[in-house]
Amino acid sequence: MQLSKGQKVDITKGREAQEISIQLRWNTQHSGVGVDAAAFLLSDQNRCERDEDFIFYGNPVSREGGVAHSAEGENGADLSISLSRIPQHYARIAVTLTIYEGEQRNQRMKDLSGLQLTLADRRTGQELYRFEYGADLSEETAVVAGELYRHQGEWKFSAIGSGYNGGLAALCRSYGLEVEQESGNEAAAAAEVLERAPEVVEQTSELMEQTPEVVNKTPEVIRQPEAETPVNVLSSINLRKKIVELTLVKKQLTGVTARVGIVLDITGSMRSLYARGVVQEVVERILAVASKFDDNGSLDVWVYDTEFSRLPPVTEQELGSYVFTHIMNNDSIHKFGRNNEPPVMQDVIGKYTKEEPDTTPVFIIFINDGGVVKPTRKVIMAASALPIFWQFVGIGDSDFEVLKQLDTMSGRLVDNASFIHLDRIEDVSDEELYDQLLNEFPQWLRAAKAKSIL
Repeated sequence: MQLSKGQKVDITKGREAQEISIQLRWNTQHSGVGVDAAAFLLSDQNRCERDEDFIFYGNPVSREGGVAHSAEGENGADLSISLSRIPQHYARIAVTLTIYEGEQRNQRMKDLSGLQLTLADRRTGQELYRFEYGADLSEETAVVAGELYRHQGEWKFSAIGSGYNGGLAALCRSYGLEVEQESGNEAAAAAEVLERAPEVVEQTSELMEQTPEVVNKTPEVIRQPEAETPVNVLSSINLRKKIVELTLVKKQLTGVTARVGIVLDITGSMRSLYARGVVQEVVERILAVASKFDDNGSLDVWVYDTEFSRLPPVTEQELGSYVFTHIMNNDSIHKFGRNNEPPVMQDVIGKYTKEEPDTTPVFIIFINDGGVVKPTRKVIMAASALPIFWQFVGIGDSDFEVLKQLDTMSGRLVDNASFIHLDRIEDVSDEELYDQLLNEFPQWLRAAKAKSIL
């Protein structure tokens, strides 16, 4: 089965598939590009709690033996995973690729082609899923290809394909591993991890002696033959725009023009969603909406906790590592504090009514995982006469008491807010997401026009 970016599929449910192999393959556009594969064993906090939970060519077997790494020539690597041997305290296994010294050598993901992940049942040899990705990557030096994760007692796989800057060192930091080197040298970063885990080196030394082809891999430049020109494939953003088009027809919104913005919660409880690429995926999914509503095809972006930041708009050309570059790797942004919604909402209002006054409707998607302060209701009440519709999306298992009240508040000129709850937004299909996001927007448009707001 061919997977598309963002798709989630069952691995163990309905089948006896406890012994899994993940094959990673790639080609290079020119010689001199070194590529390394790795796996990160993550807790439910989306962290590597121990250094030895980082599995790569220098630490090829996990402590309990559930995950093993092996090289497969110059164009690939394999991971063998025994799901039954993965201890319960591991919630996820992230599978990654990085370009060796990508920043220093000015080598990027655009220098690779044919990026492919194949997941198979080792016992039967049956190929279960194939994920071809990377068509939307450009300047990044690392990519999270996919992720195995537990869900209701079973294992599932998420096709991610999200790129990041900063190479291996940046990935290590995002998963909670301390890397002292600031040079971006992937070999030094890996050595630092192993240096602080000598017991792992000792435990695996015997295995390494038996598999010298894994151990003897050096960080020297890997020379590979010129790859064939890759087949042009439809990117995930284009696929999502097609789904948005169908949703617009269904909701009778074809021909509607709107300015679209997204407000992203970046409080402490959101940390893991940023680290494992869920927020990056959300930005791409909402960008597809903006591309069909807005003539300039851009999505306005805000992030907030106790403070807020208005960020550069995101476009298809800048999408690849937007969250990592403009949010996670931006020291000027206040991150992982407590909630305070009214200031960012006032800035949204100021942008569209004072800085850029226009009667074109504004569609704001507001992502939050709970803890909304009560004064938010007053802002919504006061904004009911403005050309702004607020679509709140609650993610996670909070009770969302404040957001639930927005649909039923009396005293507003028009009902200018809607709330939907998506426990795990990453498990919701594009079709369902767009259907729910755009469910009440048509009613607001009609009401706003009737009251001469638009």
